[in-house]
Amino acid sequence: MKRKDFLVFGKPFIGEEEIKEVVATLRSGWWGTGPKTELFEKEFGDYVGSEHAISVNSATAGLHMALKGLGIGPGDEVITTPLTFVSTANVVIHCGATPVFADVNRETWNIDPVEVEKKITKKTKVILPVHLHGRPVEMDKITKLAKKYKLKVVEDAAHAAEAFYKGKKIGTIGDATVFSFYVTKNIACGEGGMITTDSKKLDRVMRVMRLHGLSRDAWKRYSVKHFSLYEAVMPGYKYNLTDIASSIGLHQLRRVEKNLKRRQEIWQMYNKAFANESFLTLPAPIDKDVRHAMHLYAILVDIKKLKVKRNVFVDKLIKENIGSGVHFFPIHLQPYYRKTYGYHRGDFPNAEYVGDRILSLPMGANLTDADVADVINAVKKVLHAL
Repeated sequence: MKRKDFLVFGKPFIGEEEIKEVVATLRSGWWGTGPKTELFEKEFGDYVGSEHAISVNSATAGLHMALKGLGIGPGDEVITTPLTFVSTANVVIHCGATPVFADVNRETWNIDPVEVEKKITKKTKVILPVHLHGRPVEMDKITKLAKKYKLKVVEDAAHAAEAFYKGKKIGTIGDATVFSFYVTKNIACGEGGMITTDSKKLDRVMRVMRLHGLSRDAWKRYSVKHFSLYEAVMPGYKYNLTDIASSIGLHQLRRVEKNLKRRQEIWQMYNKAFANESFLTLPAPIDKDVRHAMHLYAILVDIKKLKVKRNVFVDKLIKENIGSGVHFFPIHLQPYYRKTYGYHRGDFPNAEYVGDRILSLPMGANLTDADVADVINAVKKVLHAL
């Protein structure tokens, strides 16, 4: 039976706490980067277990700043995965450097450390792994490579706020880790992000870089008892997070562990429902020594047996009033990257195999059992009708 109303993919879970906090912030008169953002940084840093947490207005800004803070520029190469959102590679170009792709593991869909080592050259300066869908990359192998070749590690943890790898919280392993608070994320502020690092030097540089390169941000300048004129010590960026966004983030963060339990329930409901569907490949089993953040539940559709392209499957789910997403179509096949770097289909076969077949289903703590049942029924209905 067709669902009556459309189930939006990635709808944020907002409570009365966030609404009240935002209203209080609006009434306070301090809307920019201020006390709420300062508190959000502290609580996020405590949650992750990092020495420093620097808020930004997007994870893209965070990745850009982390690379710039590490001195990445023209002539440098950064190795990352082609199976991610384009921002991961775009920020490398923004630094004047060159993104170099390493293929993924076909089972986990994460970047393959064996492939990473094949791509290391004298120009390589950073490895930029992505914890796709919330599944931690094999960070012991990545850090071993970094140590061997004297490289830095910047982790794209946009999907992985809750994740652990072999007892270590994601956000405490690499030289810098970047999280996303985009509207669809497990911690959602509408827009926003956070960089964690244990480096005092990197923290200091990024805080200045974050707001026009000024020696003191507005909150520090205007909340002191004595006037202090700012100084522009570098040509920085407009990457700061507002107190309005942080007001939402504070309560999203405080509820994130509770929400993860609900995500785990939904994950198992999907796994059980689709276990015997031969036309689907489900997410790889989760290793016992990691914690998956379960940001996205994605399946691979057997396009050869079904004799339809994945996009047709997406369209048919829409007709059943079920929203879905594609995370992701490989970057190297995007027009700019094909034209600029000469990439072709066949360059990264595993990423292409996954990218041609992948489909993300609704996944969020605000989904009811009835919502999940509607998704399951729609997927099965479409499958069996093809």
